[in-house]
Order: sequence, then structure tokens, then C-alpha cells
Amino acid sequence: MTDSSSKSNRFYLTTPIYYVNARPHLGHAYSTIVCDAIARRKRALGIETWFLTGTDEHGQKIERSAKAAGCTPQEFATKVAGEFRGLWDRLGLTYDDFIRTTEERHKRGVQKLFATLRDKGYIYKGSYTGQYCVSDEAYVDGPPGTPCPDCGRITETVSEENYFFKLSAFERKLLEFYEANPGFMGPESTRREVISFVRGGLKDLSVSRTGFSWGIPVPDDEKHVVYVWLDALANYITALGYGSDDPKDIARFEKFWPADIHLIGKEISRFHCVYWPAFLMAAGIATPRSVRANGWLLFDQGKMSKSRGNIVRAETVDEVLGADALRYFLLREIPFGQDGNFSFDALVQRYNGDLANGYGNLVSRVVNMVHKYFGGVVPVCDVQYLTVGTEKEGAIWNRAEFTISQFGPLFDDLNFSEALKSLWLLVAQTDSYLTAYAPWKKPAERSDAEHAALQARVLATAAEAIRVITALAYPVVPDAAAKVWRQLGLGEIADAAKRGFLKDLAWGGLKAGTKFGEPAPLFPRAEKDAMERMQSLEDENNRTAVEAASDGNGEDGGAAPAVAQRQEAVAAPAKAAEPKAPAVPAKPPAPVAAKVQTAPAVPAAPAAGSAAASAQPAAPQAAAEVTAAAGQALQISIDEFAKVELRVAQILVAERVPKADKLLRLEVDLGYEKRQILAGIAQHYEPEKLIGRKIVIVANLAPRKMRGLESNGMLLAASLEGGAPVLAGFLEEVPLGARLK
Repeated sequence: MTDSSSKSNRFYLTTPIYYVNARPHLGHAYSTIVCDAIARRKRALGIETWFLTGTDEHGQKIERSAKAAGCTPQEFATKVAGEFRGLWDRLGLTYDDFIRTTEERHKRGVQKLFATLRDKGYIYKGSYTGQYCVSDEAYVDGPPGTPCPDCGRITETVSEENYFFKLSAFERKLLEFYEANPGFMGPESTRREVISFVRGGLKDLSVSRTGFSWGIPVPDDEKHVVYVWLDALANYITALGYGSDDPKDIARFEKFWPADIHLIGKEISRFHCVYWPAFLMAAGIATPRSVRANGWLLFDQGKMSKSRGNIVRAETVDEVLGADALRYFLLREIPFGQDGNFSFDALVQRYNGDLANGYGNLVSRVVNMVHKYFGGVVPVCDVQYLTVGTEKEGAIWNRAEFTISQFGPLFDDLNFSEALKSLWLLVAQTDSYLTAYAPWKKPAERSDAEHAALQARVLATAAEAIRVITALAYPVVPDAAAKVWRQLGLGEIADAAKRGFLKDLAWGGLKAGTKFGEPAPLFPRAEKDAMERMQSLEDENNRTAVEAASDGNGEDGGAAPAVAQRQEAVAAPAKAAEPKAPAVPAKPPAPVAAKVQTAPAVPAAPAAGSAAASAQPAAPQAAAEVTAAAGQALQISIDEFAKVELRVAQILVAERVPKADKLLRLEVDLGYEKRQILAGIAQHYEPEKLIGRKIVIVANLAPRKMRGLESNGMLLAASLEGGAPVLAGFLEEVPLGARLK
């Protein structure tokens, strides 16, 4: 059902729309920078391009987060959406549209899509009673108290009326579609995973909720709101004008749909490769041409996660090294589709090696010598040297032409790393060529005329190589490319891109007599303190985020970055032993137990993890450690203490863990969410006497498994002489979830 028409002179690409549970970080920036680089190249090839990004703003989690932050859901969403858009503008990203799912145009389109699916017989009404993970907006199979299989938080029991989409009717259609369109999804690991998922069996999906109100009302039944993942996916068509009666919107939709690329994080592949095409097939709308999943961005080999404290903001790199350094590193260092490691050390090494000492130094040498020896004008030299020339000039010309032919296909196949590797071979070869001739030196045996001719030939050749390098590098390092283009006397590279200058890129475009612009530094070498400065900025940001959270702008309040994409419920396939739901069941099935797709940075809510009965929070250096030499408690700074998040919780369930004499399994309520915590206090407290008690927990510990159960927090207690713990508590009435400071 893909649109087979060629529409070769237009291109539509999208980022995932980012969930507004927290402000953006490097994981979000990676996906959007990749899209921007693709869009810039397409435009520079003369292809009319539409680049969409935006924010996903509905759902029960946002409703609760806004309440905890003391504002309306709309105010909450507007604040965080503004931070995303502000960062994209700061980084100079060239998106054509920024869609917000709270906009009227989106609401109108979602309601039209829902009504169309219902009118065509693919939506019916049913009901559901079972477990639900609010943090991941996911249905979970199991009895009350079942932890979410992915985030480990305790699920809530919900019982509500729902509308269901007949996904079960599309199992064979989807498999036939994948076979007929092998290029629809990638990388290959994603394709294998998705096909296996569908072959495992598909169940009908809930596409509405009635347990909360923050969402788009179902048409003609406002008791229901459209389930967030159906709402969110529709942005790709509503942003183009789907659902509008305006002729301009209709024309734009007809012009650009279907999308050429949906760029997503790998954790939401099924989301886009199963449910989205099924919705579109059911509605009679063409499916997108391809879905491409990028890997996770790791920080020092660990997945970026707020709970791990290894989040990095794009602003930090921009402030110290500039946006081009970040763009180049992400596209050169990380093979697209694979997980990639980010570290300040690797960033600085790549920056100094490839940009400062490589491209930047080459440009500086050539431009300065043209100014010094030829008054800033491209010298006249025998044309043969720039076409046939001597062996060395011919080698540069051949390498440049080969690079042009190789770079495009690699880049267009999203193989950015190999494309840039190929391009930087031309940088290195041009630099070696320059060094071999050393036009700044005049041997005694060479006459002035001979030396001037050599200088003209070498500098003209090197300058032309720089022109080719800069043109190809423009989508990746646009700010630096713009500076070099002006230094080469070629005007504004943005204007050249609008004219499609990459379409006819070939050797020989820099003409003799071209007046160079003034030399200007491109990539000043990063000194040793660059890493320290970036780390200091991140530490300051984390400290500020903790303070903001303590002022009521908490975990879900946008104070600190969290997930790279929405972690909405993604329904899991039926197990092989389970019967499939019929296309039109006599009794509507329950929503499928969702296998939540974790994002490049893990759960947004404060996932914590170690069970203990101790008065000492787990700061980077435990406050209880004793300095052996002095026999005194180790002191910590206020910044270290600020990293420990202490919150008020109430015990709802307390029970002994089988075959564990010391462990109790507790379910606690933080006001904004419920959690499971394991605590080693079974020998000192009777479980039934703990129910209803308010306690203090460390809320931002990494999860930990014990006895096959995951613990998401740590109780705060005082250890009396003899080792007996006494739980910390309150004399006054304190609201659940309150931050201790």
C-alpha cells in the first residue's frame, strides 16, 4: 500500500515527536541533528524538502506531572515544548514545521482519523479491567501489585470502558507488506525484530481511555480521550494538513505524503512499523516509504539516564566547542542504527584531530598563503594542472571526484560515518599534498618565477579541494562551511544551497581571479580544560535541576532531562500459546499487555533501586564512610548532597519475601506514582503494622534486583546501637511526594 509514484523532486522527513515529561538532552538532539543534516543535503541537491519535528503533550502522566508541579497540563506542556523549540533554534536546526499535539490542527486531524477508522469498521467499544503502568502508559498482564516488566514500578489497577482497534485483522497484511517492501524498515536488526513480533500474533488494541481527561476527545463520545500513542503517531499527517478543509493544507498533504523517512529511536520501532502502517491501511491512506531507527546514545558505555546521573545536554557542547563540533562527532563517531558511546574525552579528541588539526588547519594554511603570496586572489595557473596536471595534482583531482561519487550514496543511505571518513581522506590527502610541495619554502635552486608558478599551482589545487570538501561537509558542519565559503570568495553557502549547488558538484568550480574573503578561525584547538569546563557545566545544571525539583518542579516537571522519545504503551504480541483475538469478537478483549519500549535515556520518573534500612543516603561518596586516617566522617559538598533526592512516601502494602528472613516487599505511594521497594527490616518490623505509615525514601537510586524482585528506592532509617533500624517519619502532616531539603 506504499505510494509507488516517484515524486522524486520532493522529500518529507520527520523526527519522533518528543514527550514533554522533561526538557531536551543529547539523545533528543542526536535524532534531530541527523534529520537536519539529511534535510540540508536534500535541499542542496535541489529537492524541495519538508522537515517536521515537534512535541507529544497528552496522557495521564502529563496530567499528573502538571498537578504535582502546581500548574495546568497545558501550561506544563507549553513550558517544556518551548525548551525543545528553543534548543533547536539555538543549534540552528532548519525544521520547516514544529507540531504540538495540543494544537487545534492536530486535534482536528486526530478526530478525523479516529472517525474514519470507526466508520470503516475497524474500531469497536469494549471494556478493560487490569493493571496499568502510568509511567510508561502501558497495560501489563498480572494481578494487582504486579510490577511493570520494564520500569519495575508498581502498576495500578484500572477498570474502564475503551474503544479497541482491530489490529488482529492486519497480521497477514503487514507480513505481506514487509515482504513486498523490504526497504520499509531498517536497520536489519529492526526488521527482524518487527517481523518476529508480528509473526508471534497480534491482538486488538485499546485506542481510548476514560480514566483521565488530558487528551483529545473521541468524536461523538467525549467521555473517552484518544489513547496517547494513536494521538501521537497521527502528527505525521496532521502537520501536513490532514483533517483540514483549507485548500493550501490539502495541497501540502497531497504534495508531501507519504513520508520518505520517519527517523525514530530503536525502542519505538514496533510502534512505527506495526501500529502506524496498520492504522493507515485501515484508513485508506498511503503508508510511509521508510522507517529508520537510530541506536541509543550511551554516556561512557552506559545508556543515558537521569536516574544514573549521566545525562548530557546539547547546550553544554555548544557553549564550549560549538554546534558544529557536536554535529560532526555524532555523525562521524556513531554508525547510524547502532548504539554509540558519547564521552567528553572522545568528543575533544575527535574535535582536535579532525576539525581543528585537520579541516580547520588546512583551510587556515591555504587561505592565509593565498592572501600572503597572491593578494587574496585565486592565482592564474596552467589549466592542465587542475584537470590533467602533474601526478600529484592529478591524484588530488581524482580523489576529489571519487569522493564526490562515493559520499552521496553513502550519506543518502544514512551511512554518515563512512561518508565522512571518505571525505576526511580527501582532507588528509590535500594536507599531505600541501606539505609535500611546501609552497612557503623556496629552495635555492628554484628561480623566483618557477617558485611563483609552483605556488600558484599548489594553492589553486588545494583551494579547489577545499571547495569540494566544504560543499560536501556543509550538511554536517553548516556554520563552519558558511565561514569557509565566504573565505573562498564564493558568497553565502546558504544561497548556493537554495540553488541546488550539490546537484552539479564537480572539480574545477573555483575560478582564477576569485577574491578571497578575510581569514577567520574555524575550530580553535580545544585545550585540556575543555573537558573540565563541559563537566562543570553539567554538574551545575544537575545541581540547578535538583533545586528546581525541590521547589515543586519535580521529576516529571521538566526540571531535568529524561527520555529521548515517548515511552507510550506499545502492545506486545500474543504469546504463541495464547489464542488470537478474533476480528470481531463476541466479547471485547482486554488491551494487550504492553511491552514498554525504553528510550535512549531510561524512565523519566525517578527510578530508584537498592533496598536497605540505613540512615545514610547513597551520595557519590557515602556520608557514613569513615576516614581511616583521621577517624572522622567523610565530609561531602552541598552539590553532592543535592544529588540525593529524598521524598515522602506512604506504605500501602507490606509483606515478607519468601525465603528471605530480612527482606520485606513494600508498595509505597509517592503521590505522583507507586513503587515497589525491598527493605531489610523484616526482623524489626511486623509487616501489617507498617501499612499506612509515612516514611522517607531515597527516590533517585538506580534499580536493583534481589530475590528476583526489583527494588525502586531505599528507606531512610537511623541505625541504633546494636544495628536495629528506626524508620524516619513525621510529626506534622506532610503531603505525599514532598521533597525533603
